[in-house]
Amino acid sequence: MTRITPLTMEQLPDETQAALKFSENLMGYVPNSVMTMAHWPELLVAFRGLVSVIYGESDIDNGLKRLIGAVVSAAAGCQYCKAHTTLGARDLNVAEEKVKEVWDYQNSDLFDAAERAALDLAFVAGQVPNASTDAHFDALKAHYTDRQQTEIIAVISMFGFLNRWNDSLATQLEDKPFESASNLYSAKQWQAGQHRPAEG
Repeated sequence: MTRITPLTMEQLPDETQAALKFSENLMGYVPNSVMTMAHWPELLVAFRGLVSVIYGESDIDNGLKRLIGAVVSAAAGCQYCKAHTTLGARDLNVAEEKVKEVWDYQNSDLFDAAERAALDLAFVAGQVPNASTDAHFDALKAHYTDRQQTEIIAVISMFGFLNRWNDSLATQLEDKPFESASNLYSAKQWQAGQHRPAEG
């Protein structure tokens, strides 16, 4: 059970309910994490602004951004965000087989060198302590402009907040992402997302 009880829609002022429509339109449901943030409406507004920029007009494909979120969340051990990001990738029409193989991106032919560089950085940056090195950025620079690298780091950093928020609160996973993860992955595949991918 979530350690701080999420508010219900009926408990929210009208302007906060309107803000939550943003999450519902983006994801198809209102996340429990957001309903907990609603205890501090100013935080909810600020976070909504961050998400809308990171997932808005972009030089990096938003499907890849969801996969970056999945890998950084796997590194941090956040099951809640893993389920959300893999569902988000599917909702953005990332091929189901590619979403399924994201835990083995280093060895999968479905990922190119640019995607692997971004996902490698996501995985090492999601660890505590942070394991990113100059070599990870050298690999990134071979494929991405400074603006694109900034977007990748922004996604990783946003999930740094979300992973800690949801794991600390033991946020309860909603039905839609739970069903998506259950239908896409076997228990073994899902647990594979908890471990470091094989070195490429």
